[in-house]
Amino acid sequence: MKLENLGIEDLTIDLKPLDHVMGKHAFIRAGQWDYERVTYDYKIGSQEKNITYYVRIQGYAIEGDVDRGDAVIKLMTPLLGKHYYPHGIEYGEEENFPKNLIERANNLIKEAKDELIQYKK
Repeated sequence: MKLENLGIEDLTIDLKPLDHVMGKHAFIRAGQWDYERVTYDYKIGSQEKNITYYVRIQGYAIEGDVDRGDAVIKLMTPLLGKHYYPHGIEYGEEENFPKNLIERANNLIKEAKDELIQYKK
């Protein structure tokens, strides 16, 4: 599910402060990157059997290289996904996401965005 109109999509920011701020807000990039793209995930546990939710924020380099650490990243519309073990993550609009989970995801994104704004290019 797309989490739209939160003000984070289209933010442009240098990779190093982006990594720092996202890490402070428990969004993990880990090995989820290539030379032109980054993905930050926030994991939310669930009491449902074999279900985990993820708030995912992706971005792509508009200049520089992620591997070298000199990229300027443009962020995309965040996603809320439901991971069905062992099948993978579904982001479809037909997924049933609890209202409180959507509110939590929106708040997590807004908190990160409020700090990222100061590094905006």
